[in-house]
Amino acid sequence: MPTGSIVGWGHYVPERVVTNDELSEYMDTSDEWIRSRSGIRERRFAADHETTATMSVESGRRALDCAGVAPSDVDLLLVASSSPDYLTPPVSSQVQQGLGMPTVGAMQLTVGCTGFLYGVVTAEQFIQAGTCETVLVIGTELISRWLSWNTRSTAVLFGDGSGAVVMQASDTGGVDSHVLGSDGEGAQHIIVPSGGVAQPVTHEGVDNDEPTLEMNGREVFKFATRIMDGAVKEALRTSSHTVADIDLLIPHQANARIIQYAANSLGLSDDQVFMNLDRYGNTSAASIPLALSEAFDAGYAQPGDTIALVAFGAGLTWGATILDLPTSLPALSAQARSSPARTDASARS
Repeated sequence: MPTGSIVGWGHYVPERVVTNDELSEYMDTSDEWIRSRSGIRERRFAADHETTATMSVESGRRALDCAGVAPSDVDLLLVASSSPDYLTPPVSSQVQQGLGMPTVGAMQLTVGCTGFLYGVVTAEQFIQAGTCETVLVIGTELISRWLSWNTRSTAVLFGDGSGAVVMQASDTGGVDSHVLGSDGEGAQHIIVPSGGVAQPVTHEGVDNDEPTLEMNGREVFKFATRIMDGAVKEALRTSSHTVADIDLLIPHQANARIIQYAANSLGLSDDQVFMNLDRYGNTSAASIPLALSEAFDAGYAQPGDTIALVAFGAGLTWGATILDLPTSLPALSAQARSSPARTDASARS
């Protein structure tokens, strides 16, 4: 049975760098306050002309170029995003047009920060079923336009960006196992309460900052520290691997303390965990593909490696996959493993 192996990757982040010091100029916060609680020192914000669709097109094009795959050879396009350009049409159709993929199936997955993992697993199912040979999976968020600058607890945490992978049918590598979950009882803990049919946008709501992201940080932290390592362990139970086989853990980049807690619980060393949280903040559905692309580019992921991906997010949702890289991957350089894109130890404390 064929499996979906990653054969190409790419990412895009906006040019504008927003430091903690810049935020402190118009918010009651400081670099020390943000770093000590999250591990974030800067993030990227999209320019006025950029949208979720334009960022997705850029990362998707880079992934296709990396894989040496033409847009016309893609059988299915999946775009994970909770910040689409419009409620309708789906942003996946805009990305399809932007990449020059006429008539190919295109689907938007709105699963918060877990969206990219849901996309990878969905791509794997289509490939295993034999209905698709090549699937492009993109995760993109433009969260800066959902933030209220009157709410320090959320405004300092998020950033914009996009990442993508090309998955192709192969006899080697691919998704070895996965777990996906959701607990709707916690749905209110990460929410944009205004803007949907339950609570349409009104003039009064806009004046009260309602169409912005709200998060119960305490409850989300408790949930994340419980679910991150547990999801990886659950995925390993149906895998051909054990935790000792994991070469690299790429977690959702939300909080350095959450990541460190999960790594310690799994018994993984700092060198086995990839983090770029300090430079990008929480980019939601873009978080894992952005980190994965940087890990490939830095030579931190090597042919034949076993990689664990794990995320949690709005819903509340979670997911984990145990991913085997092909033993031969032309797009991946054979350089020795290094870690130039990881945060330093001080950002993890």
